[in-house]
Amino acid sequence: MAHSSWLSRLRSSSKVSYANLRASFFQKTHHDSTTTKFVESSRVKKPYLFWSSSLLPITLAVSAGSLMVQSPSHLSFCDASSLNSSGVSFGGKGSTGFVVEGSLTEIPQQLIDELKVICQDNMTMDHEERFFHGKPQYSFHKAVNIPDVVVFPRSEEEVSKIVKSCDKHKVPIVPYGGATSIEGHTLSPHGGVCIDMSLMKRVKELHVKDMDVVVEPGIGWMELNEYLEPYGLFFPLDPGPGATIGGMCATRCSGSLAVRYGTMRENVISLKVVLANGDIVKTSSRARKSAAGYDLTRLMIGSEGTLGVVTEATLRLQKLPTHSVVAMCNFPTIKDAADVAIATMLSGIQVSRMELLDEVQVRAINLANEKNLPEVPTLMFEFIGTEAYSHEQTLIVQKIVAEHHGSDFVFAEDAEAKKELWKIRKEALWACFAMEPNFEAMISDVCVPLSCLAELISRSKEKLDASPLVCTVIAHAGDGNFHTVILFDPNQEDHRQEAGRLNQFMVYTALSMEGTCTGEHGVGTGKMKYLEKELGMEALQTMKRIKSALDPNNIMNPGKLIPPHVCF
Repeated sequence: MAHSSWLSRLRSSSKVSYANLRASFFQKTHHDSTTTKFVESSRVKKPYLFWSSSLLPITLAVSAGSLMVQSPSHLSFCDASSLNSSGVSFGGKGSTGFVVEGSLTEIPQQLIDELKVICQDNMTMDHEERFFHGKPQYSFHKAVNIPDVVVFPRSEEEVSKIVKSCDKHKVPIVPYGGATSIEGHTLSPHGGVCIDMSLMKRVKELHVKDMDVVVEPGIGWMELNEYLEPYGLFFPLDPGPGATIGGMCATRCSGSLAVRYGTMRENVISLKVVLANGDIVKTSSRARKSAAGYDLTRLMIGSEGTLGVVTEATLRLQKLPTHSVVAMCNFPTIKDAADVAIATMLSGIQVSRMELLDEVQVRAINLANEKNLPEVPTLMFEFIGTEAYSHEQTLIVQKIVAEHHGSDFVFAEDAEAKKELWKIRKEALWACFAMEPNFEAMISDVCVPLSCLAELISRSKEKLDASPLVCTVIAHAGDGNFHTVILFDPNQEDHRQEAGRLNQFMVYTALSMEGTCTGEHGVGTGKMKYLEKELGMEALQTMKRIKSALDPNNIMNPGKLIPPHVCF
C-alpha cells in the first residue's frame, strides 16, 4: 500500500548517491591522508594500508594557556592549575576553545616493554595509526596531542593487564570503539595508551528464550543485528552506522527507536568492566530485575570511559516486528510538525520512530540525491505490530495530522521503499555536506520535556534562520531530542563564534525548560562547560568523588566529562 507519486520521488534515480557523495567529499578535502588498519587473525601481523581520514579537519591557532586541562601527573582534588590568567580553562565555564591542549610526558620504556609482553604483535607506535586514533571521525573537536601507543587486546584478561600496567606507571588510558562519537570522547590530550577494542567482537552467548545476548564490546550494533536476524530477534538501539556496543554503553546512546524501546540505560542488563587498578567487576546478574545493592550497571553506562573499560555486555533483545508501516507528511511550519509529535504521543500510540526534518534538511537530501521531495517541514513515522494494528495506528495519526494543518500524508509497506526512507534519515549528516562540502559540522543535542519541544524548536529556528550559516534541524520528536547541524568553516573566527553562539543559545534555552545539554551524544570535552549550569556544583563534586575513589591516579580518559574547575 503506497502513494505512487511519493514512491516515485523517493525512488527517483540519483546521480549523486550517498556513497559517491562521501567518496567525493573525502577525495576533495583529504586526498593526501593515509592510515593503517589491523587485520583480525590469530595474530595481528603487519598492518595493511587503506585510505581513510578524520571527517572534520580543523586547523586553527588557539592560545595554549586558555585550553589547559588537568595533567594526570598532578594529582589534585581541584584543577585550579588548569586556569589561565582570566580564570577560564578548557571545558570550564566560559570556555570557547575547540582544540584541547594537554600536558605530555614521555611514556616510560618499561611500560612499552610490558605492553609488548602482554599484546605481542597487537600494538603499534606507528605515527599514522596513532594520528588516526587521536582524531575522531565525526567531531570538530581536536587535541594537540595524539596517543603514544595503540594496543589491540583480544581478551578481558589482556585488558586487565594493560590497565594495571598503565596504572602502575600513571599513564593515561583512552578506550576506543567505533570512533563515531562527536563530542571529543576519544581525544588523547595527554597522549598515553589508546585501547582499541575492535578485536574483541565475539557473540559469547545467545539466550533465545530469555531474549538476551552476551557480547564483547567491539561488535557493532549493525553486525549484531545481522547475527540475530535468523533468530527473529534484534537489538533496538540504532545510533550512527559504525557505533560499537562498548562505545554505546560509554555514551549512554539511543537513536530513532528510543521513543519505543528506550536508551542503553534500559537495554543493558549487566556489564563486565575493568577498573583503573585492573580489577574485573561484574555489575549485575542476568536477571531482568534486581534490588541487590548499588546499581553499578547504570553507574558505568554513560561514564564515557572515565571509570573503567567495558569488556562484556549482556543486552536485552526484542522480537522482530511482524509488520510495519512507514508514513510521511508535510507541514507549513516546524511548530505544526512538533505539535503533531506531541499530540501523537499523548494519544497513546506507541510509534517505533517519529523523526522531524526542517525544510533546510529536506533541501539537503534533495541536493545530495537529486530527489524531488517537498522542501517543507516533514515528519516521518514508523508503526509496528500486526498488520491490523499497524494500519489502525496509521489511520489515527493521519487524523491527528489533518487537525494540525498537515498535508500529503502518504504511507508505504513495500520493503524497499521503507528501507530507502530510513537510509535517507540515517545519512542526513552526509546530505548536509552536499550544501557546504568544505565545512565542518557542529551538532547540537539538546533534549527537553516533550511538552516544551515545539517552543524550543520554534525559538531556535528564529535564530537559525537569521544566521548567515547553513543550519538544518533533525529531531527525535517523540522523546523531545532536538539536533541542529550547523555548518561552519573552523578557519574563520566569525564562523566559529557564530556556530558557538547558536549552539549555546539552544543549550541555555533547553536548560531554562528543565532540559539537558545532551540527550544522547554525551559530554566528552565539548559539553563540560554546560554541566554546572545543568546539574549544579554539588552533583559535579559527587561525580568527582566517585571518579577519585575508583581512579585515584586519574588515568581513565582524563580531561573528559567532569569540568576541570570542579573541586572538593
